[in-house]
Amino acid sequence: MVTGLPSTRPGSTPTIRELLAAGNRSFSFEFFPPKTPEAEEVLWRSIREIEQLRPTFVSITYGAGGTTRDGTIRVTERVAQDTSLTPLGHLTCVAHSRDELRSVIGAYAGSGVRNMLALRGDPPGGPSQPWVAHPEGMNHAIELVELIRSLGDFCVGVAAFPDKHPEAADLDADARVLAEKAEAGADYAITQMFFGADDYFSLVDRAAAYGCDIPILPGIMPVTNIKQIKRMAELTGMALPTAVTDRLHAVEEDPKAVREVGIEIASELCEKLLSGGAPGIHFITLNRSTATRQVYLNLQGTTV
Repeated sequence: MVTGLPSTRPGSTPTIRELLAAGNRSFSFEFFPPKTPEAEEVLWRSIREIEQLRPTFVSITYGAGGTTRDGTIRVTERVAQDTSLTPLGHLTCVAHSRDELRSVIGAYAGSGVRNMLALRGDPPGGPSQPWVAHPEGMNHAIELVELIRSLGDFCVGVAAFPDKHPEAADLDADARVLAEKAEAGADYAITQMFFGADDYFSLVDRAAAYGCDIPILPGIMPVTNIKQIKRMAELTGMALPTAVTDRLHAVEEDPKAVREVGIEIASELCEKLLSGGAPGIHFITLNRSTATRQVYLNLQGTTV
């Protein structure tokens, strides 16, 4: 461990690596830092509701371009200190020097946070803009994985892309990158959100062909707003199958029905993934827990 970095307090709480290795299905939930006092109230109400489900872990994202770094660290630290949940802190290379990244890792470690998600991140101008690294920073998530690994006994996750990263040459090249991140020390991966179960299983097979055998958790978000999901698809390159959009457009004049159909679609997808061997589900909540809680409970055969 590098001198001066706060202890990660081995043995205090299980790492995500250890929790996944236990063999039980993993259910986790993703939040983002709030920007207003009102949003803060919504976030913590959602986190307390999710806490009752005893998830494997919860993750706190970075904003676009690393804009919410301080908020991400603050929320992640509070989850670690004030709840029974296992927190996953996000890290991106965007607009950060290596020294700044070491400082963030140290802040996490000082709060007892041992689990981190290492991402390159989107360019500050958005996914369609060219990537420009910080002059004293990093170009790839692999480098961030290596940095985190060099600083202590941390558990490191990375991103995976069933629909291919927008900058990848092809699906095979994307799978090779995932395998390289695993070789650099990644313990598991969480996918970008997607809607095709076959796309997920194909990713797992491609990665395995390159020697990557880390657990790959599917990222799932119930659609409760048609315009929002179309915008996210434009930004990320995520495929929107007509089998999904047709069902949503059939009820688009009724917001309540859109929500119900979105929950139904997500529940069906999760069932396919779990029955096909996925190690669990990572729910993207957008800081409102009701829809993702309902999908989770549907999988358990109960309702909110």
